Amino acid sequence: MITVKEVRSKKEQRAFVRFPLKLYKGNKYYVPMLYSGEFTIFDPEAPFNKVCDSICFLAYDGERVVGRIQGIIQREANEKWDQKRVRFTRFDAIDDEAVSAALFGAVEAWAKQKGMEEFVGPLGYSDLEREGLLIEGFDQEQTFEEQYNYPYYQKLIEAYGFEKDVDWLEYRLYAPESSGDRMIALSRRMLDRYGLRTYQAKTIKELIDRHINGLFEVIEKTYARLYGTMPLNDEIIQSYVSDFKMIVRPEDVMMIYDKNDRMIGFALMFPSISEAVRRSNGHITPAFLARFLRDKKNPKVIDLGLIGVLPEYEARGIPTVMIGELINRLRNGSLDHLETNLMLENNHNIHNLMKHFDRKQNKRRRCFKKTI
Repeated sequence: MITVKEVRSKKEQRAFVRFPLKLYKGNKYYVPMLYSGEFTIFDPEAPFNKVCDSICFLAYDGERVVGRIQGIIQREANEKWDQKRVRFTRFDAIDDEAVSAALFGAVEAWAKQKGMEEFVGPLGYSDLEREGLLIEGFDQEQTFEEQYNYPYYQKLIEAYGFEKDVDWLEYRLYAPESSGDRMIALSRRMLDRYGLRTYQAKTIKELIDRHINGLFEVIEKTYARLYGTMPLNDEIIQSYVSDFKMIVRPEDVMMIYDKNDRMIGFALMFPSISEAVRRSNGHITPAFLARFLRDKKNPKVIDLGLIGVLPEYEARGIPTVMIGELINRLRNGSLDHLETNLMLENNHNIHNLMKHFDRKQNKRRRCFKKTI
């Protein structure tokens, strides 16, 4: 018999965090989150828990853990979009509809008590976290920033009554053989035309001290209209900065400034550390640190995290500057390719930019919704 319990004790928290590590043991595509960092979701003083309601459940078959799920009511997103939505995330389960139905039912009952009317996911606290269910690309390398799942998850979710809400696409990008020179030349002409300059910080300290506020201002204005986004306060921003400063290198953040020294665009990338994290099962060990530092110093693959250009410059074609810079980076370095993260399937502007690369669409992720 399947039973569901809310996660309360330290023992249950450890079981919640460990369950996917057991479920995906030996899977060469699964990339876990960093183990120690996962426990912040249980901290009421964590920045997102101050603006969200959250609950975690474990499913048991007798004494054995067979599934988990987190429910999130993102109050600021609901206010922004005039919605009454509960999100699910960190959903993992064995291939058993009784288990998944019990988990979804527990979150739904909790959400009903709080007046919610729609059930959506997988979505995290914000759109800068892992989101979407992998529905294509189960044999593809995953980025550290995104979540892998078994193919049967889609069946479990749809069996509970969920339907498609939106899809995201992901690409593997290579330097183009024919149009690269033209794009690089066009990029330079656009900079001259509008009096712009590209810039890369010399150190992480400089990046954070002098440029991070401008970067998040561009993120806020660029991504505000996209699916599921919400405002990010200073405390939340600082938590993201703290998480990613260990991974990002200053040379992997390309920025565009105007003649008044205002940041008007950026491209944020990460050296791929998926293999290091996977081999350590998410634990920060000496072996992990050695592989991590090696992959960070000499990456063969770069994860393309975000590209943002202020709306008034987007209309002038400035995103092509970023494409030219990225093509130049692929041509002149030791990189094999860029691995993109999620791009909404109806975000035609970003997909048009991707056409300038030799590309392969290798993954698709889906967010589901259900009326409750």
